[in-house]
Amino acid sequence: MESKEPLGSAAPADATERPEICLEVAPELLVFLPSARRVGRSAVRTDGASTLGHLVESLGVPLTEVGELLADGRPVPTAHLPRHGERITVHGIARPQALAGPARFLLDVHLGTLARRMRLLGIDAAYENPDIGDAALAARSAAEQRVLLSRDRGLLRRRELWAGGYVYSHRPAEQLRDVLSRFAPPLAPWTRCATCNGELRQAAKDTVQEQLQDGTERSYDAFARCVDCGQVYWRGAHHARLAAIVDETLEEFGHLALPSPSANATRG
Repeated sequence: MESKEPLGSAAPADATERPEICLEVAPELLVFLPSARRVGRSAVRTDGASTLGHLVESLGVPLTEVGELLADGRPVPTAHLPRHGERITVHGIARPQALAGPARFLLDVHLGTLARRMRLLGIDAAYENPDIGDAALAARSAAEQRVLLSRDRGLLRRRELWAGGYVYSHRPAEQLRDVLSRFAPPLAPWTRCATCNGELRQAAKDTVQEQLQDGTERSYDAFARCVDCGQVYWRGAHHARLAAIVDETLEEFGHLALPSPSANATRG
């Protein structure tokens, strides 16, 4: 709890048991704090035993969103034990965020539209629907070394996560922009299946005829097929809308794009 005692004064009798610190949180992280603490700096009384990482999480900030931690201006780890009178600064994650492996993602059940848009751009984006539960999501993140994307703070606090990222917006376009600016994954539009996340390969018309309706077979000649689920794609009625999403994204994040494939297709 906050104390009215001015910081920098002599330590109170219980300072060794319940040290008081001055906490400053980066502006982008204030959304996680209780409204009373959404100020520049606030005094926080600790229990004397909890680490700085635990304290930050107890205030509502997932450690997946925390960057550099400073105590009186010097970098400290999440295992740091705050001392009475310390000025603690909590920075947000530096962007783009470096990952320990390839940019592979796992999205929870509430981010289906974001998952489809990421796949449209060729990003490896696994998506669980129906919901398999927090424990299973965290376990898959660890087993497959995927960044778990979620708006569930509790899920992002699970220790077994390989990596995680909070999705700040409710709007798919803003969600996509947030993910791309934070993780900078390579983009290869039209190379992944929107249904299962598998890779697409060009397919000759005669190899997919049995999956086409008569009108589609007569009207289109360029096709692609998912190597995992077999779904067939072509430049159908929805192509213009999807192409607009791709073009708008590449206008802002074209520096992330890999060499373009020779053809693209959209399921009709």
